[in-house]
Amino acid sequence: MAAYIGGSSGFGPPAWTTAGRPSSPVNGKLGWNSTLSQLESWTGSQWQQITSLLYSASYLVVAGGGGGANLGGGGGAGGLLTGTTSFSAGTAYTITVGAGGAGGTAATSTPGNGVNGTNSSAFGLTSIAGGYGGSQAAGASGGSGGGGGDWGGGAYAGGAATSGQGFAGGAGSGLDAGSGGGGGAGAVGGTGTTSQGGNGGVGVSNSISGSAVFYAGGGGAGAYSGGYPSCVSGSGGNGGGGSGGPTAGSSGVAGTANTGGGGGGGRRSTNAQLVGGGAGGSGVVIISYLGTQRGTGGTVTSSGGYTIHTFTSSGTFTA
Repeated sequence: MAAYIGGSSGFGPPAWTTAGRPSSPVNGKLGWNSTLSQLESWTGSQWQQITSLLYSASYLVVAGGGGGANLGGGGGAGGLLTGTTSFSAGTAYTITVGAGGAGGTAATSTPGNGVNGTNSSAFGLTSIAGGYGGSQAAGASGGSGGGGGDWGGGAYAGGAATSGQGFAGGAGSGLDAGSGGGGGAGAVGGTGTTSQGGNGGVGVSNSISGSAVFYAGGGGAGAYSGGYPSCVSGSGGNGGGGSGGPTAGSSGVAGTANTGGGGGGGRRSTNAQLVGGGAGGSGVVIISYLGTQRGTGGTVTSSGGYTIHTFTSSGTFTA
């Protein structure tokens, strides 16, 4: 194809699609690839992109929350990352949405820690999974730390958090009563007392989806009311955190899917009660940019002049 001159519209190179590229190009052959919306040149062995059309977008990346213990700490929330980045038109980006960790297995007298969630990642960023809640152990570290257990009289510590992604879990009371709440993206988990398991740390509100939503709340801690009959479980943190077992002999409540909330710990009044920990909530990845749709992938919606791509499971975002 010949180059064209368009009067006041200026000078332009030849144009083609990816499928319609010249079959026998000479070295240095230059043209506009309308499939990729990019200028490219033949190097002798391949087509090399000369310039990329970049556009800015906001993102939210939340990892899977940690599971709560069968009698003990609440799971920590998945790590939360927000910011802006630039995308290159036509480039494919792998999106990984982390799963929530399993809750501690129901048992009569065997300590059962939860399980860490799994990481979420997108365009070179990784949010760290929430740490599990400890039973007769400390909470695990993670995006936000899991709450420490309280079974067996140990004041077990909460797990540490990843800087910039969340907060630490709370500690158990050390009195065979309330365990520690899981940390959230916005606050530390509560410390257990003789009257209550620690509350899960609050998450963070974000409006990238077009409305304000809390993400990454910590799981509420379970309680053992054998010695302190009035001791109750902690509540889950705003942002999908599951509460501790709501009644004596009940398992912890699972974190809400696609929030990264931590799972709640189980509650007992006797060792004979079979309770489990709540599973952590899965993560989510959301991308938002001004204007009409340019990319593909995820569930695509629009709000206030922005196009929004929401990934509730792993996939590919093509800019």
